Amino acid sequence: MRMRFCLVLIISLMGCTTPPSNEYEKKTDLESILDEFEYQLQKDLQDDNLNGSFSVVIVKGEEIIRSKTYGQLDFKNTPANANSIYRIGSISKSFTAFLMMQLIQDGIFELDDPIEKYLPEIRQLREYSDSTIITFRQLASHTSGLNSGPDLGRPSTSAIQEWESEVLACIPATGFRSRPGKSYSYSNIGFAFLGYAIARAAGEPYIELIQKRILDPLQMSSTYFQVPEEKQADLAQGRWGGPMGGYDEDRPKKEHEGTGWSVPNGGIYSTANNLAKFMICSMGYSELLSDDNLALMQTMQTPEGKWHENYGLGFTLYKDSIISTIGHQGGNPGYRANMLFEKESQYGVVILRNYSWGLTDLNLKSTILLRKLKELSLEEVE
Repeated sequence: MRMRFCLVLIISLMGCTTPPSNEYEKKTDLESILDEFEYQLQKDLQDDNLNGSFSVVIVKGEEIIRSKTYGQLDFKNTPANANSIYRIGSISKSFTAFLMMQLIQDGIFELDDPIEKYLPEIRQLREYSDSTIITFRQLASHTSGLNSGPDLGRPSTSAIQEWESEVLACIPATGFRSRPGKSYSYSNIGFAFLGYAIARAAGEPYIELIQKRILDPLQMSSTYFQVPEEKQADLAQGRWGGPMGGYDEDRPKKEHEGTGWSVPNGGIYSTANNLAKFMICSMGYSELLSDDNLALMQTMQTPEGKWHENYGLGFTLYKDSIISTIGHQGGNPGYRANMLFEKESQYGVVILRNYSWGLTDLNLKSTILLRKLKELSLEEVE
């Protein structure tokens, strides 16, 4: 009795969020599964103690079934809300690959065309030769063999208007880890080259193409490459570091001024509700891309390897005996993001956070949730 009293007292002093009343019972229905998921996120947010925030959206098919935000938007303790804007990091790669497939669908170029056809400067890569010719498919699947980033000897922090010239400056400073097509090798600079090559092939600026071909049709009116002045109050202020690293508020602020060449591979800002629109589109609830081309994006393009090397075209893939998930993670200094959906049950989850390190592994938490929801859907069929 005394032990139980002490435990309750400790929890009370820590200020823990009150758990669901049936916390220790087996979750058997949709509402209790979602409630438990929300409780765990709120508890992690409180335990991380960084005064940050989460923005979460859960979908079933093309319907949003939960949309919640917890915590603080800024350093003035302003509550985050549904309009709060976060950086989504490498989820931007999914947008770039989606645009690529739209242009391929329109006959602008082919998936296995060499990049040098539209970006001849690529021949300036270190050790480039006839045996290292790179295709669109290889860049979009991280099988180009390129290093993760260039060896510039300086940070790339130029303004967004200069990102294309920064990409060109990166070419002679970038080399290979392996020969193209031979292995999976995650490359941020590879997706920067991809975005620029796409624009060259289409004859239009990359950012304008994303706006016209994806954001406008999906009515993603709160998604940007540069947050406009009138929306600055909605921008979640990032915290670089956290419980497992040094805390820094200045670096995320500095990065809003410009991130150099990282536009097609990590430059997008969005809200959770807006990003859910793109996720729903990627689940097939849109006419922006044919079913065949969408399926191709979500088919493994990488050589056989570990599960985290199962990559399509702009999407990370995972499959086991229960679930089959498609999505992408993202991270910038001061921000973490995850977009993930389960192919068969058509459940999906978006999580955005304005601090870098904490208790919540966004992808793991999302995967566990989707597994529970898939199991629930299977039970309902029985």
